[in-house]
Amino acid sequence: MATFLGINLFGLFGQLLVGLINGSFYALLSLGLAIIFGLLKIINFAQGAIYMLGAFGAYLGLHYLGISYWAALIVVPLVVGLLGILMERFLIRPIANEDHLYSLLLTFGVALVLQGLFTHMFGSSGLSYAIPDALKGGTKLPFMYLPSYRAWIIIASLTVCFATWWMIEKTKLGAYLRAGTENAALMQAFGINVPLMVTLTFGFGVALAGFAGVMAAPVYSVSPDMGSSILIVVFAIVVIGGMGSIGGAILTGLGMGIVEGLTKYFYPEASNTVIFLVMVIVLLIKPAGLFGKEA
Repeated sequence: MATFLGINLFGLFGQLLVGLINGSFYALLSLGLAIIFGLLKIINFAQGAIYMLGAFGAYLGLHYLGISYWAALIVVPLVVGLLGILMERFLIRPIANEDHLYSLLLTFGVALVLQGLFTHMFGSSGLSYAIPDALKGGTKLPFMYLPSYRAWIIIASLTVCFATWWMIEKTKLGAYLRAGTENAALMQAFGINVPLMVTLTFGFGVALAGFAGVMAAPVYSVSPDMGSSILIVVFAIVVIGGMGSIGGAILTGLGMGIVEGLTKYFYPEASNTVIFLVMVIVLLIKPAGLFGKEA
């Protein structure tokens, strides 16, 4: 057994890997929330339920339509994104000028309906989804065994997160998005269809949750409550990073996953609350969040 200063390195690095995997999902879900709130000022409490839809989409696609995991990574986010577009167009847009509390309550109601519907259809017990053959097995590292699928989750999550950040922060399209949310009338005067841009942005934000759900299906049990169990944690991460901060959501999601993993090794009893403790400390020191801007 490899040890260093009395620390079991196999156990430590194993928990760090688990934390980094959880952090990858936190980053994707937090990124979607940050995009929707930061650009559209919509509090989407249905993000966890949409994450659940992504996992069920992969499961149902495989068992009833023969859609492979790799195809599901593309098809399911597109379908979930389309549902998000319909949701924004017919549910959220009518209350767009109301207080943020209205969108929170509306999306919370949508989440409850979706979770109740899937619980009625599939029960509360989890369903299994097999790891694709190409990603079975793993690599023996000096201090741990790295399953190939876990490595894929980390790589795919970081790639999608970085590409999204780059698109929003460094491209002309991202500049249009930011400008359109700050001064919609001016952008429309230049011929930009701001309502369409808002709808597509919302659809993209929820598509990220669908993508995360597909990747989560082989790792976690596919169940109706899988979204509700992660949503509160993700909201805490968004608050820590700074509401609306795109880069902050990514870095904080990954960082909090690692913090959670370290806590599970050194003090397991606090692993379920450590993120909320960090949130309290951050809000006391910097109310706008680590990467947020003071009003």
